[in-house]
Amino acid sequence: MEEENGALIQSLIDVVNEIAWISDFRHTVKKQYCNLSRRLKLLIPMFEEIRDSQEPVPEDTLKALVLLKEGLESAKKLLRFGSEGSKIFLAIEREQIMNKFNEVTARLEQALEGIAYDKLDISDEVKEQVELVLAQFRRAKGRADVPDSELLDDISALYNTSNDSSIDQDRLRRLSEKLQLLGISDLAQESIALHEMVTATDGDPGQSIEKMAGLLKKIKDFVQTENLEMDDPGREKNSPASCSGQISNDKNNKAPIIPDDFRCPISLELMRDPVIVSTGQTYERSCIEKWLESGHGTCPKTQQKLSSTTLTPNYVLRSLIAQWCEANGIEPPKRPSSARPCRSSSSCSPAERTKIDILLCKLASGNPEDQRSAAGEIRLLAKRNADNRVAIAEAGAIPLLVGLLSTPDSRVQEHAVTALLNLSICEDNKGSIISSGAVPGIVLVLKKGSMEARENAAATLFSLSVVDENKVRIGASGAIPPLVTLLSEGTQRGKKDAATALFNLCIYQGNKGKAVRAGVVPTLMQLLTEPGTGMVDEALAILAILASHSEGKAAIGSAKAVPVLVDVIGTGSPRNRENAAAVLVHLCSGDEQHLVEARDLGVVSSLIDLARSGTDRGKRKAAQLLERMNRLFEHAVHPEEIRVLRLQAPESRPQNQASQSTSTTEVVGS
Repeated sequence: MEEENGALIQSLIDVVNEIAWISDFRHTVKKQYCNLSRRLKLLIPMFEEIRDSQEPVPEDTLKALVLLKEGLESAKKLLRFGSEGSKIFLAIEREQIMNKFNEVTARLEQALEGIAYDKLDISDEVKEQVELVLAQFRRAKGRADVPDSELLDDISALYNTSNDSSIDQDRLRRLSEKLQLLGISDLAQESIALHEMVTATDGDPGQSIEKMAGLLKKIKDFVQTENLEMDDPGREKNSPASCSGQISNDKNNKAPIIPDDFRCPISLELMRDPVIVSTGQTYERSCIEKWLESGHGTCPKTQQKLSSTTLTPNYVLRSLIAQWCEANGIEPPKRPSSARPCRSSSSCSPAERTKIDILLCKLASGNPEDQRSAAGEIRLLAKRNADNRVAIAEAGAIPLLVGLLSTPDSRVQEHAVTALLNLSICEDNKGSIISSGAVPGIVLVLKKGSMEARENAAATLFSLSVVDENKVRIGASGAIPPLVTLLSEGTQRGKKDAATALFNLCIYQGNKGKAVRAGVVPTLMQLLTEPGTGMVDEALAILAILASHSEGKAAIGSAKAVPVLVDVIGTGSPRNRENAAAVLVHLCSGDEQHLVEARDLGVVSSLIDLARSGTDRGKRKAAQLLERMNRLFEHAVHPEEIRVLRLQAPESRPQNQASQSTSTTEVVGS
């Protein structure tokens, strides 16, 4: 039963996250649909706190959550059609659409009202947030937005006109502008949307859809006659500033329809250099850089606070865009060289390229002496500069180096893995290393190589796992247990390399259990308690990620971590106090024993200080712990002081797992 309840809560989180991805609503429903999407995203903190709580969910609340899931699924379907459906249909059938919209919002409101919030283990700030959502639903119910009468008049006049010669050109112009049907791409998308509606009726569209298709033809003829260009980013008053050029297909004078996933959410244009921000969203690099340079600290799409301004290249999406461009017979968009750490082709001289070719011949020779010297030279060349890293990869060195990872010669093995580490600094080389099947060989070196080779293997895995898709592959390769071993027995540098790799891998939820089962928690506790390890920052950062996992929470509790956490909350650095409080929040969720132990160890005064002067996240975690103590122990803290501290704590926002991290330094090969 608990597993079923957990699956229900996770499904609620998943469906709201799917809703968060839906954007660019049609003009006629934009205001209402944007408001609904925004309100639903505010429910995620409640679902997350219910999921992380150990207290049972009341039966009546479970029934309400089931109804809420059904309402959210209906809302997702509604919002998706408002983003992808026919613009003409949404305008003509606006009254019908809004009736459906009101039905869905009424179902959501009814389900939310059926939840017994006072019986749930959720923070007061989350309760207040949900109460705000409910209040917004109630207020919206009594409002009736006035439709665009001019738009309706124009549609009515053109919809029922059969004589093309009598069509008012001004009406067509206004209609094409308001429906945003101004270019070939938009008209093609609208045509596809109407075609999908026909398909949904089993080929019997009925008179209304046929008339909509007729109206679309009038608009299309007008656009082609007037030669309006929707692809001009300056066409729309409210459209975002353009960040990259549009594509065209001169061969047939028709621009292919760009998939929505390939468009930057800011510019709405084809991405040429897609990068991932800390919330997991992808943007065109130049656009998100302009956003950040303007002083914004949030994700433009989700409005979540960015935990860092690091931009991670989205290699998979970039590859898909290139494949799509090739399939459509157009040149892939080129990225500016200034946005990349290394160029697509190097400026090495012919002599240098000849030298690299000679080294590769030695790598492939099968002679251990030649392989050892060549791998060592390539290692040094790849360390030296970006041009060398590009040239070495272009020459075909990566598959040869991967083949040497399994050699019995420990020195050759060490040179090969370190050369791969240095080559991986170049973004484009990461994908080549992964596609060459390097991960199993790197893991083999991590298990059986010399200490220096093991350390550099760990650093290589960290460098490759910067790409989110690689976290899954590396975790499934058996890399985590030997990383935990290196964390325990390596040199200071080796422990740092292992910690950064483990931290990065454990951002992916599926790797957390693997790390716990590999024994990482006792090792981390040892690093926290032994003097002079210099690993407190890394250990707490990893524990803060693992504590949100059920196995991680149990292991941390069994490791008698509470005294250590209390000590860090009282005396640690701001970031370490924040992470220690985050771990303690998870431990104390549904477990009064840990809460009693923390109070007896004198944590209250440290929490009050953290709630007043800590980091934003530290303040929130401290306020949550103080509230729980007040519920368990009468007047552990004066209620008025709790209220003041809660008001001072920054607003909680839904956060990606990566937002709990400390920053990690870039690994540079030896």
